[in-house]
This record gives sequence, C-alpha cells and structure tokens, in this order.
Amino acid sequence: MASGCMSAVNLAEVTEGGGVVTYPLKKDKDSIYSPFRADALNLIEEQCHGAYRIVKEGETQGVTRNSGLDADDLISTRRYWGLRFRCK
Repeated sequence: MASGCMSAVNLAEVTEGGGVVTYPLKKDKDSIYSPFRADALNLIEEQCHGAYRIVKEGETQGVTRNSGLDADDLISTRRYWGLRFRCK
C-alpha cells in the first residue's frame, strides 16, 4: 500500500544538501494537507538520512489533461504542492 501512495510523491529536484519534493493536492479541497503530505515528508527524511528543514513551500505548476478525444471533452488540471528542503 505504501508504494502506491509514494508514486504520487515526486523528488522533483535534488541539490547539494537538499531538494524539492512535490505531491498532488486533493481535487475538492484547497488544503495542503492532502494524504500525500506525510509521504512527501517521509521521502525528505529518507533523502536527508534524518533531520531536515523546510525552507519554502507553495503551489507548483499543475498538470492539465484532456479527458477524451474530442475538443469538447472536459479538461482537468491536477494541482501540486512543493516542499523545498535542506538537510541538516
């Protein structure tokens, strides 16, 4: 079950001593506390081998998808939240 959740969390950028992790926000809520936030924080802890600090967070560029073949079909945008972190 954990591997299914982790696939939604992405290590989008790796830098010396830190990086950026992104995760999808829930469609029906504006809260940053989606079910994927805990997985994102766990990935950061793994990447840092322990202690870390979140230095910036905010909404990142979303992904827009057409749900069908016709131009009239619904277009949806998936929203993502990003966490920039530094390892301690």
